[in-house]
Amino acid sequence: MDEEKLSIYAEKMKKLLDEMSKVVIGKHDPLKIILTALLAGGHVLIEGLPGTAKTLTAKVFAKVIGGEFKRIQFTADTLPSDVIGFHIYTPTGRGELVRGPIFCNILLADELNRCPPRTQAALLEAMQEGQVTIEGKTLSLPKPFMVIATQLPYGYTGTYPLSEVQVDRFMFRVWSGPNTREQESAVLEKIDYIDELPINTLSSPSEILEIRELIKSIYVGPEIISYIEDILEAIRNYPEVLIGPSTRGAIAIYKGCRALAFLEERSYVIPDDVKFLLHAALDHRIKIKAELEIEGVKPEDIVNRALSEVPVPK
Repeated sequence: MDEEKLSIYAEKMKKLLDEMSKVVIGKHDPLKIILTALLAGGHVLIEGLPGTAKTLTAKVFAKVIGGEFKRIQFTADTLPSDVIGFHIYTPTGRGELVRGPIFCNILLADELNRCPPRTQAALLEAMQEGQVTIEGKTLSLPKPFMVIATQLPYGYTGTYPLSEVQVDRFMFRVWSGPNTREQESAVLEKIDYIDELPINTLSSPSEILEIRELIKSIYVGPEIISYIEDILEAIRNYPEVLIGPSTRGAIAIYKGCRALAFLEERSYVIPDDVKFLLHAALDHRIKIKAELEIEGVKPEDIVNRALSEVPVPK
C-alpha cells in the first residue's frame, strides 16, 4: 500500500465531496455513498419523492468527477433502442451504428421506474458486464461506467416496479428525503447560485480508474468478513424475511467498505465501515413476507435488528 498516494487521493476526494455540497444541500451521506459506489465500481439507485434533489444530485456528481455524462428521461414509451442504440440500414444494405446514450462514463437514468420492464432490462447487461449487445454485436462501454438511477416510490402514478434482478444490480440504494426547515431556508437563499451549477471538475476517468486499483490493496481482515457473513446469515434466517440479500449484497458491502476506508485515509476496514453501508447495501435486497409487510414491517427494521443482535468484532 502506497500510504502517501492514498493520503493525496483521499484528500482530493474529500474536496470533491465538499464541492458537491455547495449546491446539494443536506445530502452529505447520500453523496458520500454515491462516491463510494463509484470508487468500488458499482451503481446507485436514488429513491425519493419529486422535488427532493434526486436529479440534481446525479447531475452535480457527474460534473464534478469529469468524464462524459448522458441523461435519459424515462417515460412509458421509452424503447430499449433509445437506451443502447440501433443500426440504420441504407438501400444498399449497409448498416450504420447509432450509439445510444448509454455510451458514456456517468449515465443518469432519470425516473427509471416510469418505463416498462423490457426497457429496464436493457440496462442489465451494461450494469453487470460493462457492455451492450446490439443486433448480435457486443460493444464495450467506456471505463469507468456508472449508472445513477432515480426512481419514484413504488405505487406513484405511472410507475412500474423494478424487478428483483434489476434492483440487485445496484450496489447501493440511497433515500433522498425532504429537507429540514433549516436546509430548505439554505436552498432558498442560494437558489440562483444553485441553478447555475457553479461546480468545478476535480477529477477524471483515468484518475478514478487509478484510485480503484489502489483501493484493491485496502486490507479486509477475516473478522470483518465473518461480521458481514454473520449479518447476512441472520437476516436470511429471520422469519419475517421472504427473500434475503444475495451474495451480491455481501460483495457490495465488502467492496464498499474498502472504498469507504480509503475515503477515511485508512489502509484497513473497521466494523464502523460495515455499519455505515448496511442500509444502503441491503435494504433494497430484502423482501418482507406479504402479510407482515401489510402490518408495517420494513426491510430497514430487519437490518436494524441484525445490527443490534450480531456481535461486533473487536
